[in-house]
Amino acid sequence: MGPLVVANWKMNGSEQLLKTVVREVGGLAEATVVLALPAAYLSLPKGFPDTSIEWAGQNVHWLDSGPYTGEVSVGMLAELGVGWCLVGHSERRQHFAETDDLVLAKTKACLELGIRPIVCVGENLQERKAGKALEVVSRQLLAVLNGVPSALAQWIVVAYEPVWAIGTGEEASPEIAQEVHEALKRAARSNIKALELRVLYGGSVNADNASALMRMPDVDGVLVGGASLEAVGFRRLCEQVAGSV
Repeated sequence: MGPLVVANWKMNGSEQLLKTVVREVGGLAEATVVLALPAAYLSLPKGFPDTSIEWAGQNVHWLDSGPYTGEVSVGMLAELGVGWCLVGHSERRQHFAETDDLVLAKTKACLELGIRPIVCVGENLQERKAGKALEVVSRQLLAVLNGVPSALAQWIVVAYEPVWAIGTGEEASPEIAQEVHEALKRAARSNIKALELRVLYGGSVNADNASALMRMPDVDGVLVGGASLEAVGFRRLCEQVAGSV
């Protein structure tokens, strides 16, 4: 499997930006590029049937249907041809009080309909300063792995987000990323033997630091935020990741 680039647009973007990004990165062959779009734009990818880009939701409800105004079900994502979904992003945990149990429920809902969950884990600054980073991220990961069938765990991708490095201008060094990714893979194997977990790094990733991150042996790709909203710069970032193959 080649490296994976997941772009999380959050509550940003436009139809015109999507067209531009597809034009810039839609033909990249050496890496898998996934765009996590706002729900309002998830019908637009049907207008690009020939692109190599894959598509993700940013959030999903754990139930099939019901009186949950503003929510999106896994079935709705699947009907739109969406193959991936972010689950438990740090902003969802922080601003919408998502717990490990809720992240598990959403992960299971995705797996049941064949959508690949990108499970986000990460520590905040207080937890890192207290020396609890590896404990926190391992707990968040195992809360999911302990609750899904072993046969389905192989479809999960994990994104490590050092919360203290998101949108702050701070960034974890490649060595910090490697330490956490290695710990996550070790925790996964302790739970499910021979599980080859793919772990992405997400924390102020840009075209200037992507190559250094990808040189780390346990960094399998990146989760990109703001740097994915400028098409030419995002293409350069994708090329940096693809060049690591």
